[in-house]
Amino acid sequence: MEKINYELKEHIKVMNRILENGIEKINEIAQLITDSYKNDGKVVLFGNGGSAADAQHIAAELVGKYKLERKSLRAMTLTTNSSILSAIANDYDFNRIFERQVESLVDNKDVVIGISTSGNSENVIRGILKAKEIGARTVAFTGEDGGKLKNISDFLLNVPSANTPRIQEAHITLGHIICGLIEDKIFRDK
Repeated sequence: MEKINYELKEHIKVMNRILENGIEKINEIAQLITDSYKNDGKVVLFGNGGSAADAQHIAAELVGKYKLERKSLRAMTLTTNSSILSAIANDYDFNRIFERQVESLVDNKDVVIGISTSGNSENVIRGILKAKEIGARTVAFTGEDGGKLKNISDFLLNVPSANTPRIQEAHITLGHIICGLIEDKIFRDK
């Protein structure tokens, strides 16, 4: 019981810190993505491990639906095609798996979201840098200090925690909130 109590209080503590300091950033990112969609852009997401799962989850909410029955929104992850991932990792290097796909699939109307709890995942960094080179807008979902992604992404959504499980819980919560804001901005606020 003590462990459960501790874990839940830690989660609440992190979410309260986001409430105090992160609301404007969340709205800015939702507006950035909304503007991209209104200009025929798409959202491209990627990350490793749990962050890859979060990227896929957020893309699913955009392509399917979050809450509203509405037209599908264009979103994709760069973590789901095992043939592409293994070919790039084998022929080049694992650190290039997102960079090469961004080069192929992203244009300057798009929003590219890299997810890394540390902010230091080399393959995520390289994907964000390639997106910036193309002219896409970039967003990093990270943990407390933002790591290297802090200085290279256009928008940083850094969860105020160094605890990976708390960061990942917050990332999916914030992803849900952003999806809801996008639905409202595109389909309710006409």
